[in-house]
Amino acid sequence: MNMIDLNCDMGESFGAYTIGNDAEILPYITSVNIACGFHAGDPGTMKRTVKLALENHVGVGAHPGLPDLAGFGRRNIDISPQDAYDMVVYQIGALNAFVKAEGGKIQHIKPHGALYNMAAKNTALSEAIAEAVYKVDPEMVLFGLSGGELVKAGKKLGLMTANEVFADRTYQDDGSLTPRSHEHALIHNKESAVNHVIGMIKNHTVQSLQGKVIPIQADTICIHGDGKNALEFAKYIHIALKEAGINIKRFTDF
Repeated sequence: MNMIDLNCDMGESFGAYTIGNDAEILPYITSVNIACGFHAGDPGTMKRTVKLALENHVGVGAHPGLPDLAGFGRRNIDISPQDAYDMVVYQIGALNAFVKAEGGKIQHIKPHGALYNMAAKNTALSEAIAEAVYKVDPEMVLFGLSGGELVKAGKKLGLMTANEVFADRTYQDDGSLTPRSHEHALIHNKESAVNHVIGMIKNHTVQSLQGKVIPIQADTICIHGDGKNALEFAKYIHIALKEAGINIKRFTDF
């Protein structure tokens, strides 16, 4: 049977700013990536999101990003591998304290935004991030772009890894995501997004924006929680995948 984990980025509100539909989306996903205060989030938001996730029995993950609140962590910053290691350890530690305080355990780590995309192509950064995860807790799962350098680095260290694909993003010929600056980076039609995902799960392939069919492994699907129609899409994809005979489970329950 085809199985897939559905993950969503959450806990991205901070201060006076509310972002996303966290409580409403949680029943339709199986893993959650919680912002750790660098690109978004704050202590109160982290605590509330952890409690909500545990109450909904979803896998809790840390979502470390670059220190860039103004750019929501989506702008490249020239950091060294040592910087990446330190940032990831720091942010995992912050979230882990809230998770332990609520009686839970972190399931996985998924870098955010620019840090994620940089690590997908940069071997030195990916190895630093994987080492940070391994040294904090080698039982945690490392989520990374399917086929990217981060997944390879995690496997090399002996971490459990999950190949991530994206429901609402288009791909390039090399398997990378189309940059958000491109006019066709996002898939806006929900039917197209679901067909895109089902093809990746069942056929292990994806068609790039340029028309090339490339192999891909799908262990977990990212659905974004901050879009205008995020809740509607979360419900839609959950139902559509089940109707297609795909079992939705959190990654560690495969």
